[in-house]
Formats: sequence, structure tokens, C-alpha cells
Amino acid sequence: MGVNFKDIIPKTPIKLEDLSGKIIAIDAYNAIYQFLSIIRQPDGTPLKDSTGKITSHISGLFYRTINLIEMGIKPVYVFDGESPALKSAEIERRRQVKVEAVASYAKAAASGDKERMRMYAQVATSMKDYMLTDSQTILALMGLPWVQAPSEGEAQAAYMNRKGEADFCASQDYDSLLFGASKLLRNVTISGRRRRGKVVIEVVPEVVELQKTLGECQISYEQLIDVGILIGTDFNPDGVKGIGPKTALKLIKQYGSLEKALPHIENVTFAERIPQIREIFLHPKVTDNYKIEWKEPNESGLLDFLCGKKEFGEERIKKALERMTVSTKKQKGKVSLEKWFG
Repeated sequence: MGVNFKDIIPKTPIKLEDLSGKIIAIDAYNAIYQFLSIIRQPDGTPLKDSTGKITSHISGLFYRTINLIEMGIKPVYVFDGESPALKSAEIERRRQVKVEAVASYAKAAASGDKERMRMYAQVATSMKDYMLTDSQTILALMGLPWVQAPSEGEAQAAYMNRKGEADFCASQDYDSLLFGASKLLRNVTISGRRRRGKVVIEVVPEVVELQKTLGECQISYEQLIDVGILIGTDFNPDGVKGIGPKTALKLIKQYGSLEKALPHIENVTFAERIPQIREIFLHPKVTDNYKIEWKEPNESGLLDFLCGKKEFGEERIKKALERMTVSTKKQKGKVSLEKWFG
């Protein structure tokens, strides 16, 4: 779900080209779900191999990451670990939404409505264990670092951003700000022309800066967390009925904290959980047990995995690998020159 900060958070459009040389910690689950959702046939059918296993995530991860590398961006993918217990309600809500979407897809298929089939197929998207294994395998073969978070991937990416090990963290969700990310990048893995129903729109990357957000909203970081809790987070998904982002911000600014605002708010069902929810954002489970380094891509390994095992077209894969190799060497050359003249 993610916290709904859309109407109160300042966002600045940015070109991917302007991120050359920057390290971006990418919320892997978030990106993979996007690939699984977007990379589909007109009727909603995802890419599959001859055994019926889905390969849309592999296609998105491989080609989109190469696009980023070509622009001089250094991606680090961060994978989720064990979810906090308070997220169980949100996980169950998502599961039920997918169950209902599967049923709606069947009805749309029976009537031959391809547009609705695609829509419900996207909603029904789910992550399988083999997809995570595939994703980590291809990243390793591409010579790219990935980090296993002990809990929320967004929290780990935000931690790496705060430490200065990543210039940005990338996710579609604004939760990264609640976890303390100084700079959040949105639309990194889905920028470009995208179809929304019958309309084609241009999706552009955008930067959200924590300090700018706090300044424009005239609140503290802790108060931003309270605004998020009031609206609804993954750990209290319903929030308070009838209270949206603008009203939540107004209440926290007026009363100073969530506890002081509660006596003036009706239908609060999560009051006793507020300290626990706040603690998840202020002190999330993160780790320092990782190493960020970029290596030469394993071309033969990639060809074997993508073409031999996953049945991708060899000619297209070879062309993409050539682009990646050229870009990798170019970036190495830049680094060597900087060291020589530094």
C-alpha cells in the first residue's frame, strides 16, 4: 500500500541522465512487482517460458537495469527480509485483493474483454519464491551488488542512503521518507511512456527530499511519521476514516503530536499500537552485513541462464550485453581518470 503522501509532498522532476555517477539503492520487491505488473501481453498474460514459469520480472530487471547502467547509474538492489508482525493485516488485505482480482479476471476472460483482463491480471500479480531466486541470480551474473535486508527493504535502502553509501533510495512508496531516507527517487524503474487504461502517459523520474518536505510542511521528522500513521501505513492500513493527507498534516501541526491530536479525532482503532508503529519507522531492523561492489558481467553465465534456461532470444540478449559491457568499461575509464588526476 504505502503511505499516501501524494498531495502534501514536494516533488522535483529529474532526468535519469542527471543521475550519472550516482549510487541508487533500489527497493527490489517494489521494482520486481512493477515489472511483473507492466510486462504483459494485451490480455494480461505475463511472459513465460515453456514450463509455464513467469519471466516478466527477469526481462524487466535485465533490460531496465542495463538502461540505468548506460546512463552511468550504479544500482544496488535491496531485498525484503521478514516483515514486522504489525504488517500481517496489510499482507492479508493484499492477499484478499489478489483473490478477488483473479475471480474478476476470469469473468473478464469469459466475456473477451482484454482491457479488463489486463487490468485485473495486473492487480492479481503475486511474487513467487523462484522469482526472487531468479532476480538475485541475474543480478549476480550481471556483476551487480544486492543486499538482503533483515526486514523491510525500504528501511534498509533508507539506512544506506542516510549513511552516505547510496546517493538516493528508489521506490514508488513514500514510506522511505518515514524510514528516514534523505533523498527518495520515484519512477526510476518505470519511467517512459506507459499505458494507463486507454491513455498513454509519460512517466518521469522525480526526487523527494526529506529536509525540503519537512521545511515546506513546517513539521519535524517525528511529526511526519505521525502524519503518516494518521493517514494509514502498512502497519495500520486503515488509518482514520475520513482523514486524508491534508487533514492529517493540519491536525499534527495544530496539536504537535498524534497523542495530543487523538482526543479531537473520532474512530481511531489503533491508538494502543502507535508507539510500536512509530518505533518501526524510527528504529527499523537494518544490517551492516553487506558489501557493495560492482564486478565485470559474466557474459557466458548470462547467456546460459537467459537463453539456455529461460529461453530468451539469443540475438537480443547479446546486443543488450554488448551495450552493458561498453557502458561498464566507459564508467571504469572515467573512474580511472578521476583517480589519476585526483
